[in-house]
Amino acid sequence: MTNNTQPPHTSDPAAAAAAGAAEASRASQAAETAALQAAASRSRRSFLITGVLGAAGIFGWRWLANAPAVDGIPGPLRKVLEFNADLTNGYYKNTRLAPEFAKSRAQKIRFNGDVGLGDEFDPMAWRLRVQGYAPAGGPARTQEFTFDQIKALPRTEMTTEFKCVEGWSTIVSWAGVRLSDFLKQYPLATRSGQAIADPNQPPADVAKYVGMHTPDEAYFVGLEMESALHPQTLLCYEMNGAPLTLEHGAPLRLVTPLKYGIKQIKRIGTIAFTDARPDDYWAKLGYDWHAGH
Repeated sequence: MTNNTQPPHTSDPAAAAAAGAAEASRASQAAETAALQAAASRSRRSFLITGVLGAAGIFGWRWLANAPAVDGIPGPLRKVLEFNADLTNGYYKNTRLAPEFAKSRAQKIRFNGDVGLGDEFDPMAWRLRVQGYAPAGGPARTQEFTFDQIKALPRTEMTTEFKCVEGWSTIVSWAGVRLSDFLKQYPLATRSGQAIADPNQPPADVAKYVGMHTPDEAYFVGLEMESALHPQTLLCYEMNGAPLTLEHGAPLRLVTPLKYGIKQIKRIGTIAFTDARPDDYWAKLGYDWHAGH
């Protein structure tokens, strides 16, 4: 008798079909097992990655929350804002103008914010107080101006888009005096008392910054001198063909359309020229000091 280790050969079709089905079932089970093992492996990886990212997020948030504050927000976030500000300032030029529109497109602007607009204000008693740039080692020169003195200067009209950091904007028609024309007539922004004849080429001894406060000093902004001398920066006294209302900053407000509305102070009481960057109301609450767009 021959010892045969191979399975016996059969020509029975039913048996062959059954053997094929069994083989297919084993292959299917093997594939399913492999898929389940792969899915489990991916789940473990996902769990580990999610855990690592979650831990990193918690660690990062704690690190951020414990970082020393700079101007009202954690230092790392302030650096991001300053980086964005540097980009904006690098793009800024006196020759870059905000788009202007036909007066017919002007619309009523919403009232938004009343800080510095206290009820105890007498428009008839208003004066613009300007603290000049102090000579080296000397006291600052201070002058006061009436509303009529402001209106006597060359009038400028423009219709531009007022943009708010909240995301809305409105086309508004403005009228007033360029701040650069004011400083051409009243030379208070240079140490020597020299007038700024050409805003694009100011004297070497011009102040670096301008600070503005409301009469009650509750609201305040700071501008770099380049923005102050921009041809679209106005000491504004009319809006959409009518005198400013009290809620919109009468008798005098700032309009500078390359900045967001938080910089466009209503009811200017004091202007000061300085080398030190002035405090700014919203920058103290975490916003970008420059607030340009």
